[in-house]
Order: sequence, then C-alpha cells, then structure tokens
Amino acid sequence: MTEMKLESMGLYRNIGRVDADLAALGVGPDEPVRVDQLTSFDQFHYEGTAAVDDSAVALGLGPASRVLDIGSGLGGPARYLADRVGCSVTALELQPELHEAGQRLTQRAGMAGQVAHLQGDILDGPPQGPGFDGIVSMLCFLHISDRAGLFASCESALAPGGRIFIDDYFEIAPLAPAAAAALADVVHCPYLPDEATYAGHLSDAGFVDIELIDKSADWSAFVSARYDAFSGGRDDLVRRYGEPTVDELDTFYRTVAELFAGAGLGGARITARKP
Repeated sequence: MTEMKLESMGLYRNIGRVDADLAALGVGPDEPVRVDQLTSFDQFHYEGTAAVDDSAVALGLGPASRVLDIGSGLGGPARYLADRVGCSVTALELQPELHEAGQRLTQRAGMAGQVAHLQGDILDGPPQGPGFDGIVSMLCFLHISDRAGLFASCESALAPGGRIFIDDYFEIAPLAPAAAAALADVVHCPYLPDEATYAGHLSDAGFVDIELIDKSADWSAFVSARYDAFSGGRDDLVRRYGEPTVDELDTFYRTVAELFAGAGLGGARITARKP
C-alpha cells in the first residue's frame, strides 16, 4: 500500500491497549462487548461515529446494502454501520495486527454474521465476489501515493451506481519543508494532492458526481481538542498503557494538531459515483 511501514505510526502501535481500554470499562479480555462500548476508542478517524452516520446517509445505505470499508483499522466503522444500519460490511485492513484485533472485537460483539474481516492490500485488487453498493474509507487513502491504482481498484469493487465516501487530506497551499517532513515521517502521508488533482484522480478512474467538501476547520478543531484531552488525561493513560505508548501517541496527536493549525494541510470529505 505504501513505501513506509504503517505499523510504526504511533496510532497503530501497541494495539494491545484495546484490552486496557475495555478493562477500564469493566470488560474482561474474553467477555462479550457491545458496539457502543467500543466506539470511544475503535474509531481512528475524526468526528467519531458522527462521520460514520454521515457516510450511511451519503451512500444511501440500508439493511440490504453491501459495503466495503477500506483501511478498516480495528473495525469500528464497519461494526457501527452494521449495527446501526443493518447492512453487511467487508472490513479490509492491510496491517495484520489491526486486522486480527478487529476480527476478535467483531466476534466478541456478536457481529461476525454481518462484518467479514479480510487482511490485504486494496492495491492488489478488490475482494472477490459481486460488486459492493458502497465504499467507505476514513483517513486511510492519505497513506497511499498510487492514486491511479487505488481508484481503479475502488471502481472495480463497486456495482454500477455504487458510491464511494472518503475522508482524506488535501493540500490547501504548499507545506513548509518541516511540515511536509512531519506529515511524511509521523503521519505517514507521502502524497498530498490539491482539490483539483484529487477530483482528477477520481474522474480518470471513471467516477462521476464527484463532490469535495472542505472539512479543514472542523478537523482542525477536532484534532486540537483531541490533543488537549489526551494531554489532560496523561497520568491516567500512563497507568493504563505505560509511558512509552503514551509518549508515542502524544507525538502523533501533537503533530497532527500542529499540522492542521498551519497554513497548508486541509481535510476533505469526498463522494463520487460509479456510472
């Protein structure tokens, strides 16, 4: 998917912290868990379940819908969609540790009949089978520089008339060298297209009805508040996760907040349709 090793990114390391989060809720490592108990920590994207609700509306999802979640992480959006909408979701995740942790959480939540987990790379092509009615991807595509290959696979994955919903980064203005280095090294974002270029990638892949909504101000406020809350709860988090994990997360959350406070990094919600 990318030249860089995503598992070295602070947000994706030490996934065993999930057990500590559940323990803080009084849930043991082998006990059943509800979807609503997971949503405070299994949504790695911005704006939490509100963003997933937006995806369900934008894609027109219903109980009969088949959805592909690309870069599914711990499976949070996939489980939430299946639970709230009643649809079936295929959760595709590149990183084995995240895939395995997500699969375990889905089984513990009793959602295995609606959420199927696959470990793999979207650049290798879409999952086998009939086309999906919708694709969701939350802050995954920023890690992928091969946009031609990416959107070709996405287009192939959809049934005719199917729609895609993406939360992703885009360039508002050229980043200063230090910011560009932090974006690449800490956030593992090797490629940052501007709005017109992004739309062009989708159009080249055959998508129509392309719409990009600027979420930069909303996301800047979100990541700033997230870092403030993380910093304010540091002592408790050190007891829960250990200091090395907290330090890694601190670097990641702080860097993202600083990047969005700068002049060049933007966030967008992109939708498009396969004819």
